[in-house]
Amino acid sequence: MARIAVDLLGGDESPAVVVDGALRAVQADPAVHLLLVGPVEAAGEVLAALSPDDRGRVRVIGSLGRRPGSTGTAETPGSTEAERPGSTGAVGRAGSTGAVGRPGNAGWIESGVRAAVLAVAEGEADAVVSAGSTGATVTSAALGLGRWPGVRRPALAAVLPTATGRLVLLDVGATVDPDERALLTQARLGVAYASVVHELTAPRVGLLTIGTERGKGDRLRRAMPALLGDARLPAGARYTGLVEGGDVVIGGGADVVVTDGFTGNILLKGLETAYARTAPPREGDVPPRAATLLGVSGTVVVCHGAASGPDLAAGIALAADLHRRGAVPAIAALMSEPEVIDEQ
Repeated sequence: MARIAVDLLGGDESPAVVVDGALRAVQADPAVHLLLVGPVEAAGEVLAALSPDDRGRVRVIGSLGRRPGSTGTAETPGSTEAERPGSTGAVGRAGSTGAVGRPGNAGWIESGVRAAVLAVAEGEADAVVSAGSTGATVTSAALGLGRWPGVRRPALAAVLPTATGRLVLLDVGATVDPDERALLTQARLGVAYASVVHELTAPRVGLLTIGTERGKGDRLRRAMPALLGDARLPAGARYTGLVEGGDVVIGGGADVVVTDGFTGNILLKGLETAYARTAPPREGDVPPRAATLLGVSGTVVVCHGAASGPDLAAGIALAADLHRRGAVPAIAALMSEPEVIDEQ
């Protein structure tokens, strides 16, 4: 069984698209249980469309809607910053009325993703899926679930098909301006993910830049090869060199490709659009428009704001699979290995 908390208000076309995705997910996997967080009316659409047996696998945490002045996915991270449960201003526990919020304060409106994160933090759900603001989701997860030791900035990892298999691309949107240490942490997160989820031995790491010749790229890209080459990465991983955008499509040179969240997000959306309009490198291997947040103490899947119903269903399926694999604890265990830079 996998209990997935779904943010009904996340996404450009929410809640309709999220309702569609939730229905698809429940009907596709009889072992998936959903905790729908958002307007009761929208959740009612899901319940009404399900059979009595399937309906028993769906629970609802109602919310009052978006904050006054909010425009859905356009919220900034600061506007939805979550405090740790138990601290002043923490996300409220679901009350007897099914609404989430501070007791006695009807004017305080809870965001769906914060309530979904709280459900995981309190053991009511196993994972979170949201197509809302990436910044708000990352902030809520980092503060509500906690970050792993040594991880200052969590990273979003996407799995992309290549002509020869698949690779992990990160970061795709969590950190747009990393420094050298943050990129090294992303490499460690990526190889730990590839080792656990893709069951790879000694994953190969590539650094995305504008050319494979030595010295190509900006200051950050010029500094990283030496740092990655000297680092002792988890799971016996090794740095194999620079890669270009075309290498992400062709594959073969790296199992994990590391870049900043700004560049990674542009590349990811460009490839997804191309694959949707033409065809992916391998027939039928269309990647889900969803990414896994790595570096926090819980399973969190972030879907694109423009995700469709099938995309949301794929994101829910991804979250369920990660939970069943015990992926997050296994990745965290690999990340607990000492981060050592080999002395030459």
